[in-house]
Amino acid sequence: MARRRCVPTTGRCTSSGAEAGPRRGGVRVRWAAGGAVTGYVFDASDLVGEQRKYMQQALDPITTARMEALGVGPGWRCLEVGGGGGSIADWLSERAGNSGHVLVTDVDPDEIRRNAENISIRRHDIVSDELPEAEFDLVHARLVLLHLPERHRALTRMVRALRPGGWLLLGEFDCTWMPVLSAPNEDTTRLFRRFHAGLCQLLTRAGADIAWGTHAYQALRGQGLAEVGHCAQAHPWPGGSVGCRWLHVNSLQLQDKLIAAGLLTAAELDTLRDLLADPRFVVSSYLTTSTWGRRTIEP
Repeated sequence: MARRRCVPTTGRCTSSGAEAGPRRGGVRVRWAAGGAVTGYVFDASDLVGEQRKYMQQALDPITTARMEALGVGPGWRCLEVGGGGGSIADWLSERAGNSGHVLVTDVDPDEIRRNAENISIRRHDIVSDELPEAEFDLVHARLVLLHLPERHRALTRMVRALRPGGWLLLGEFDCTWMPVLSAPNEDTTRLFRRFHAGLCQLLTRAGADIAWGTHAYQALRGQGLAEVGHCAQAHPWPGGSVGCRWLHVNSLQLQDKLIAAGLLTAAELDTLRDLLADPRFVVSSYLTTSTWGRRTIEP
């Protein structure tokens, strides 16, 4: 059964019942003093397509259910920050229709397909590049701000892009939540916990806020948005599921970093990947959150 919690405002919190289980999806990679990478750790380019596929399969039903609840429809002008594989832009395009428009931004948009006349694609860094102000009925970003050290600056820019009455929607993870629900034995439970702890450590070193999915609610209130709401849910990911295949890809992307940091060995990562394919193993998804708020209409 899915784990959910809601702070109701507009509409109701809905669960798709689907498994909650990049390219650089709107995130610029930066170098900090001492040579440490900040901004994004999943940067193995040959695996990005596979990662994006599993992310879309796991999260698109959750994202589109929330967009439906916010009332996205004909004539809406929408901004998709960090276009990824383009699946949400395509969904928005269909909902907005010929009278609406979807602008997709990404730091590396070359692989995003323009599948409809009402979609525009722009190379853009949400931290450093300006956006049109008071322009959009919906501004959406998924798993972008979590990775950005400058997330609050980016958030301010996104809020300014909303027209009065427009909605901001963030889809994020709280990565601190990922309990093992079932495992073949205690050794495999401990191994997965070490992998999860190592992943969180690498994210934090790179400037991520691993609890951003929870912190986003207060951040939206701090921006002065009205009708701020929040829905959090978690789903079981059995071995071999979309979610565990996503984790498998992450383990390949992070292998060199995990080994170099002394967090896991190559042999342990091989064992972990076998575990992620074992149906006896079940882990909870990250706490998958949707947080939304509305720009106030001036009297």
